[in-house]
Amino acid sequence: QMQLVESGGGLVQAGGSLRLSCAASGRTFSNYNMGWFRQAPGKEREFVAAISWAGGSTYYSDSVKGRFTISRDNAKSTVYLQMNTLKPEDTAVYYCAAHPIFMNLPRGEADYWGQGTQVTVSA
Repeated sequence: QMQLVESGGGLVQAGGSLRLSCAASGRTFSNYNMGWFRQAPGKEREFVAAISWAGGSTYYSDSVKGRFTISRDNAKSTVYLQMNTLKPEDTAVYYCAAHPIFMNLPRGEADYWGQGTQVTVSA
């Protein structure tokens, strides 16, 4: 089992920035591709960003491309999501996830999920 614990969520004004972190334990972190997803109230969970096991490849949803940046530190077993120019429509619970196959993450598939961290963007 892999445990994933997100942190860094909070309340921010539109146009502001937040950085989310997700700390992994229990499995060899560098064996897994990592992703971020989000779920807004009344909506289905949606893919946000993914990063390959070594960090060489990234993939973003169109809604966040150019504003969000995913990165990872394998020495710290942590994946990050830097969110800039936040909009009220970015308000959601953000989840990190892990999968051994990179392109399964944009398809919404993951072997492991975190519990989520709330991000609220006020207008």
